[in-house]
Amino acid sequence: MSNDFKKEISAMEEEIISLRRDFHQHPELGLKEIRTSRRIADYLEKTGLAVTTGVGQTGVTGLLQGAKPGKTLMMRADMDALPIQEKNQVSYRSENDGVMHACGHDGHMAILLAAAKILNAHRGEISGNIKFVFQPGEEGYDGARLMIEEGVLENPRVEAAIGLHLSTAMPVGKIGIRNGAFLAGSDAFSIRVYGQMGHGAHPESGVDAIFISANVITSLQSLVSREVSALNPVVIHIGMIKGGTAGNIIADRVTLRTVVRTLDPELRGTIQQRMDRILKGITSAYRGSHEIRYLGGVGPVVNDPAMCQVVRSAAIRSVGQENIHIPEPSMGSDDMARFLEAVPGCYFSLGVGNKEKGYVYPIHHPQFDMDESGLVIGVDTLVRSALGYLKSDGS
Repeated sequence: MSNDFKKEISAMEEEIISLRRDFHQHPELGLKEIRTSRRIADYLEKTGLAVTTGVGQTGVTGLLQGAKPGKTLMMRADMDALPIQEKNQVSYRSENDGVMHACGHDGHMAILLAAAKILNAHRGEISGNIKFVFQPGEEGYDGARLMIEEGVLENPRVEAAIGLHLSTAMPVGKIGIRNGAFLAGSDAFSIRVYGQMGHGAHPESGVDAIFISANVITSLQSLVSREVSALNPVVIHIGMIKGGTAGNIIADRVTLRTVVRTLDPELRGTIQQRMDRILKGITSAYRGSHEIRYLGGVGPVVNDPAMCQVVRSAAIRSVGQENIHIPEPSMGSDDMARFLEAVPGCYFSLGVGNKEKGYVYPIHHPQFDMDESGLVIGVDTLVRSALGYLKSDGS
C-alpha cells in the first residue's frame, strides 16, 4: 500500500472520530437501530455504494463492485447498544437514558464506514466485490441469523468474511489474531424443577423443589469438573433462580436460567443431553421431576487459518510484526459465529486501551470508553485486508 494511500486514511481521522461520537451519543438497542441504520445508509449512499436497508429488520448493506470481476468479501460491523446507564462525563455522552454503546459497536461502525469510503475511492484497483454489512441485534438478538435468513450472503454470493472487535484489554496499537476457536459458543436454557407443596413444619408432607434445586445447582458443575478435560474450557453459569411463595410453605416448583459457554462445537452438541441426565437423576432421587428447555444461542467463533493469514499480513503492514499477538480464547460470545459457520473468515481484536488516559474499563461497563487513535488503525487494517484478499496491489 502506498504511503499516499495511507495518508488518505490518516486524513480521515477527524471524520472517523466524529462518526464514532455521533453513534455513541445516539445509542439504540437491538433491532431498534432506526436512527443508526438511517445514518449508515445515508453515508454509504453518499459514498457511492449500492445500499440495501431493512435486512434482518434494521440491518444495512453497501455493495462495492470492483472494476474487474472476482471474489466477494463481506466485512461486518454490529450496530446495537446495551441497556446500561452511562457514567462517563464526556461531551459525546449517551443522550438516551439507560442505553449506552458499552461494547465498542460505535467504533466498529465508524471504522467500517471509513473503510468503505476509502476502498470505494479506489474501486478501479479492485477485482471482485466487497459487501459492507452493518448488523443489528448482536447483543442477544441473533441479528446475524436474521440477516442470513434474508439473503445477506447472496447476490453476490459471499465467499469470505472479516470483522473486528475493539478491546481495552489491549493497548492501542496492538492487534490480536487467533486461528481456530476465538470466542465461545453461548447457549441459554430454562430449567424447571417440580416438587409438591406442603407445610414447612412437616417437610415429609411435600417435595421441596428449592432443596432439589440447590442440589441441581451444585451438581451441574460436575459437568465442568468431572466430565470435560481441564484443557477444554466450559462455563455453566446459573444467573437466575425463582421459586417459593412464603417462608413457611414448601415450594412446589423452581425456575432456573442458565447459560453454558463452550469453545468445542462437539461438546456444545452434547451439553443439553448431559444436563438432562444429571437433572433426571437428582430430581427423581428426591421424588421430584424436571423440564429443560433450550432458549437459543450461537456457536463458537472459529477463525479460518488462511483468512487469518490475510488479516495478519495486513496488520503487520499496519502496525508492525512486534505489535501482533495471539490472544487467548475468550469465553465471551458473538454472533459473528453465524457468518463464520457459513464462510471462512477472520474475527480479530483491535487494541484501544490506554492506562495513562484512563481507557481501562472493560466492555459492558458503564465507564467503557476508548483511545480513539486506534480507530484509524482499524480502518488501515481492514482496507489492507480487503485488498489482500481480493489480490489487489498490497505492496
